[in-house]
Amino acid sequence: MYKLRIETSFAAAHCLIHYQGDCENLHGHNWKVEVTVTARELDKSGLGIDFKVLKSETNALLKTLDHKYLNELPPFIESSPSSENIARYLFQELAKKFNSDNIGLTEVTVWESDFASASYYE
Repeated sequence: MYKLRIETSFAAAHCLIHYQGDCENLHGHNWKVEVTVTARELDKSGLGIDFKVLKSETNALLKTLDHKYLNELPPFIESSPSSENIARYLFQELAKKFNSDNIGLTEVTVWESDFASASYYE
């Protein structure tokens, strides 16, 4: 098995729902996103998956979140746009693109700062 990982980012604002503290107020982050997949075999080029493809598909999804107020977007209308819920949402959407006989989405990690992250996997 091979493990492949890309990192990318987006910027967005949010406020946590049902939370008592500073983060219940509107604020933003420059979120870093790590996407990890596994590949069972390599293709003729010696690649599990082209990093360019992995990053392109991830960035297309992140573009729907970038420079937005996350609380107003459909995935977060009824659930707080926490790092945990963002990671789960990204995982579930990317799994539609990156689950095949050879490639499997393993984990999505969302960093809201240099010191705090949440990961989701199934």
